[in-house]
Amino acid sequence: MFKNVIVRKPAKSMVEGITSAPELGKPDYELALKQHENYRKALKECGVELTVLELDDKYPDSCFVEDVAVLSNNCAIITNPGAESRKGEEEEMIGVIKKFYPEDKIGYIKSPGTLEGGDVMMVGDHFYIGLSARTNEEGAKQFIEILEKHGLIGSVVELKEFLHLKTGVAYLENNNLLVTGEFIDNPIFKDFNKIIIDEDEQYSANSIWVNGKVIVPEGYPNTKKSIEDAGYEVITVDTSEYRKLDGGLSCLSLRF
Repeated sequence: MFKNVIVRKPAKSMVEGITSAPELGKPDYELALKQHENYRKALKECGVELTVLELDDKYPDSCFVEDVAVLSNNCAIITNPGAESRKGEEEEMIGVIKKFYPEDKIGYIKSPGTLEGGDVMMVGDHFYIGLSARTNEEGAKQFIEILEKHGLIGSVVELKEFLHLKTGVAYLENNNLLVTGEFIDNPIFKDFNKIIIDEDEQYSANSIWVNGKVIVPEGYPNTKKSIEDAGYEVITVDTSEYRKLDGGLSCLSLRF
């Protein structure tokens, strides 16, 4: 169960954020603010304490707080983002994390290692780490070494198609895994109960489990039904403006 969630309000500069889909257009900032407000409401419905950080215009992608830290019951790990324009965001988060974790429970990924939280999926005490354009082998190695110091374990997953690991998989607890694209037949995930997401609803694979409920992007009815059929209460939130920046539901919060 999660007790705390950290989010950061989107910066006005988000309209200049990183994107691999310029054809979707630039985000509508006012709509993005409204969507973020609804996202926070959905999280509160799941019974968590919310820490809302003020916007940071220095970093257009800074609302995607998931990428700059990985938080667990045992430890916190400050990452080293692989995207050049995001370097420095992690420094802004350290003081916030220190309010929740003592120094001896905080680890740091250091160059030449790079790692972003979107490439990390927690399954109990085991962390899957996606090797991507943003997370390299050295970053994954450092990450696993820190985990092991705190009684946790990790393993790597090679990515071929997706930006981040959690672009294509989401753990819903109880051994249930939302899965799409290149991960459907990946033998690493063979022992999970798979809820397979169709290619035309692929974006919705980035849903999040929060204390028994699952928050799902709005507009993906087949995914919503599949998750409900698996026994979960579903809350939908529109993230259209964040999709324009390659962002999804998990990217917008740190849950611990």
